[in-house]
Order: sequence, then C-alpha cells, then structure tokens
Amino acid sequence: MIEKLKNRKVLLCIVAISVLLIIAVLVIINPEKPSPDGPTSITVSGPGFESGQPFLQNGTDGNSETPSQDGTELSYVSENGSPEEDPYSDPNGDTENSVSDISGNSEESDTDEPFFVPDPPAQTDSVDAYIANMTLHEKVCQMIIATPASLTGERKPKSAGVLLQSALTVYPVGGLIFDGGNISSGDQLKKFLTDAQGYSQIPLFLTLDEEGGRVTRLQNTVGTTQIGPMYDYHELGTGVAFTNAMVIAADIKSYGFNMDLAPVADVWSNPENTVIGDRAYSTDYIEASELVSAAVQGFHSQGIPCCLKHFPGHGDSSEDSHYGAVYIYKPLADIKAEECLPFALGINAGADCVMMGHLIISELGDDPALFSKTLIRDVLRGELGFKGIVMTDSLQMKAMTDYYGVSDIAVRSVDAGCDILLMPSDVPFTVKAIEDAVSAGVITESRIDESVRRIISLKVKYGIMQL
Repeated sequence: MIEKLKNRKVLLCIVAISVLLIIAVLVIINPEKPSPDGPTSITVSGPGFESGQPFLQNGTDGNSETPSQDGTELSYVSENGSPEEDPYSDPNGDTENSVSDISGNSEESDTDEPFFVPDPPAQTDSVDAYIANMTLHEKVCQMIIATPASLTGERKPKSAGVLLQSALTVYPVGGLIFDGGNISSGDQLKKFLTDAQGYSQIPLFLTLDEEGGRVTRLQNTVGTTQIGPMYDYHELGTGVAFTNAMVIAADIKSYGFNMDLAPVADVWSNPENTVIGDRAYSTDYIEASELVSAAVQGFHSQGIPCCLKHFPGHGDSSEDSHYGAVYIYKPLADIKAEECLPFALGINAGADCVMMGHLIISELGDDPALFSKTLIRDVLRGELGFKGIVMTDSLQMKAMTDYYGVSDIAVRSVDAGCDILLMPSDVPFTVKAIEDAVSAGVITESRIDESVRRIISLKVKYGIMQL
C-alpha cells in the first residue's frame, strides 16, 4: 500500500512539472506584471501572525517534500460556540474573556525568515557523557511528563510557585503537561511556563494536547486561532493539513510550549467511534496518511516536535479508553496494513514521538498496547523503523487505573519499551517503582539509558537544552 502511495506521488510530481513548464512558456509569450500580493498564499491569523498576513511555504528542509497548495486562499475565523464537554475538553478552562487576554500581545512573524531547521542530531558521545553523570533517580524522572498538580498537590495551579520549584528539585521530571485549568490569561500562561522552565536544572518538555476542534487547551482560554476538527478539512488537501499544523505550532510556541501531543494518526474507520471521530484526518487510510504526513511537516516548520497518536490505531474501536478497557478485534495483519499506515508515513515524515493507545489487540492477548513488546519492539520499532520516543497515553485513564496499580503500570510499560510515562497519578510512587525494578534486576539500567538517550537527544535537537 505504501508503494502504491509513492507511485501516486511520483505521478503527481510529473503532472506538476508539466504544468509549470506550460506556465513558463505562457509567461515568456505574454508576461504580466506580478500581483502586488506576490505568489499564491495562505492567510492566517493568531499569535505570532499579523492579521491577514500571507504565509509563503518555502519548504521544511532539504529532504522533505512540502505539501503543495491548491491555489486556494484560506483564512481562519472564529467558530460559534465552544467545544462540547467531553473527556478531552477542559471544563475548568476560562473562556469568558478569552480573546481580550492576548490582544496586543502577539508578535509579528517575519515571512522572509526560513522555516525552523532543527539542530543536527546530538553526537552520541556527548549525550552519553551527559547521561553518565546523571544519577539513576534523575534518569528515571526524565522518563516522566507530569501535570503540575501531581507535583504540587494543588488542584489546578496557575503559577509556578515555591511548591513547584521544590518538587522539580526533588523530582526533576522530563516535562510538564498543561490543560485549560492551568490557564487564565495569555500573560499568566507565559509567566507560568517561563518560571517552571527556570526552576528545572534539566530543561523541560512543556507540552499540551492542541489538536484543533474539540481537543484544544488554548483556543477557548487565551483566544488562539480558531481551527476546527481535522476531519472538516480532509477534502482540502495536504496544503491545508500542513498549514493547520503550522498555525497551531506557531500559536503554542508563542506562549512558551515546545512540544505538541498531536497529530491524531487514527483513521475514523468505524462510524460508531466517537472517542476519535472527527479528531481523525480522514475515514480513508491513504488520505489520512498523506494528511498526517503533511501535518508533521507543518509542526516542524515552526520548530515544534510532535507526537503521532494512538498507536496502533484507535479509529476502529467503539469504546472509550477514558472509561474502561478497549478491545480491537481486527486481525493484527489487517491492523498493520491499514490502521498503521498513517503512522508509517508520519514516521517517514520525521515524527518525533509515538503515543501508545490504551488498546487491547485481542489476537495478542489481554495486555494493553503499552505493555506489548510485540507492538512496540517488533512492529513499531522493527517493521516501521521508528527510532524516536515512545510515550504512553495518560496513565490516569480508567483503561489503566481500573485494572492495574501504579507500580505495575510503570514497570510493565518501561519493560515493554516505553520511553515516557505520561501523567502518572503518583509521581513519587512511579519513580520508586522503576528504581526498585532496576535494583531487583527486573529492568536493567541500560534499558533506562536507552530511553533517556532518546529524550535528551530530542531536547538537544530542538534547542530545548544544550550540551
């Protein structure tokens, strides 16, 4: 299927080149004065963009194919109403005075600047030397992305105070994840992130779930660019998928975030699926693959690492893992040929992280995907060749907490090959469980080093930290 897709792209390239040659001949025969607006552009607005300013796509890097535009001018406008309440929206987010919170605070982006180019991969020797000077406790803590509340004991902290500073000293986690309950205004959010980063001796991933549509932390709290669910754009092509991701990345970056837990690589293959539904880019495997690949490049154009989710594909389920166990009864061979296709192309486009879904593949037994060495080591790393960070989904979801203890989740997911544990309910207990497993020989310290090497390397690549 991937080979078929590649042949399709080659054919499109040939057609595109032919069209360009015809245009060149017409220009020579009958030259026209260039439009005052310059080349075909896409108009975007929001933090980091002057209202109505055109953004020209110049490519992401020398090795990536930039999705072409359809000749359409796109302008994002505010949608009526706020997202429906569901497990993904933030009922504690302040939406009343959202737009005024950031008025006058956005910074203009210079369209003459090239896209962000990440630093060359960190030399293995320098990363290894850094890790060699870390304690086991520091290394294990780096494998956790926590909520501020789980570190401070506060319900919905909105500032980085003494409690967070003290917690980051004792538990130097790899990152923090924020939701609408941590946000009251644009200035408050910027200060929160800046202060938190300043308290950490090892620079933090500062992340959130910002997909567009009903899964947003910023659109209805600080008034970032209104972008709808990704499925609404599936007929508009890769150019729009690229731009949506680019705008989201620019928006979150303007407040201090340095990672986004998006895009959704699930395919809406089951019409009864509501947990994914219109969060997916398409109901078609090939179309979703093209759009997800373009979105990865869009995030990277603004220097934001991104995360494909929820491997090996949540779109064919009808249950919601927020509320209980989710089984996938499709044969593994079909899952790899269909549901995994957007992950494969997203990985080929350079996706930095892959999030494991809380899914049970019935053919493999009763263990969820994050405990499966078959899915992580054999399929994801072996067959798909993924070399980046493997992350769990939130460990506070009932698909986990109703069936497994904190220590069991931590040890089994790390043993299976997960690099980052997302949102454990008890950070101290999680850290101790992994440290005890290393002491008992259940997990080797070299296995811990593998994950920390990936984490530190990614932070160096995007300039989050320097060695």
